[in-house]
Amino acid sequence: MKHKVDLPDDEWKKRLPSECYRVCRQKGTEQPFRNKYWDCHDPGVYHCAACGQALFRSEDKYDSGSGWPSFIRPFNEKSVETVRDTTFGMERDEIVCSRCGSHLGHVFDDGPPPTGKRFCMNSAALDLKLQKE
Repeated sequence: MKHKVDLPDDEWKKRLPSECYRVCRQKGTEQPFRNKYWDCHDPGVYHCAACGQALFRSEDKYDSGSGWPSFIRPFNEKSVETVRDTTFGMERDEIVCSRCGSHLGHVFDDGPPPTGKRFCMNSAALDLKLQKE
């Protein structure tokens, strides 16, 4: 992991496209089945759209039927952090980028083997760097 990125909110707002800012910095959620990566099968590594840190590998992506890109595990154990989320009267585990703290999505215990995890992410928080052949 590179050094932490800690910017004031007005700087994030200047740097990020509006939907990325809404999702990453304001903890928004994009529409299911209407986002860039939910049905993407291109090989590569998904990075944080805010700071560029590697977050997930395409080979760990699967079709969960949720309408959002879903992964069985993060790029490595230091790529993301889990934060308790009690908004909307629910208890969930929010996933944030460990480098910049951007909201990425949530993790659930209903994924496929071998992890049993479903990292359900927002496309607006991700930037796919395609694998070179």
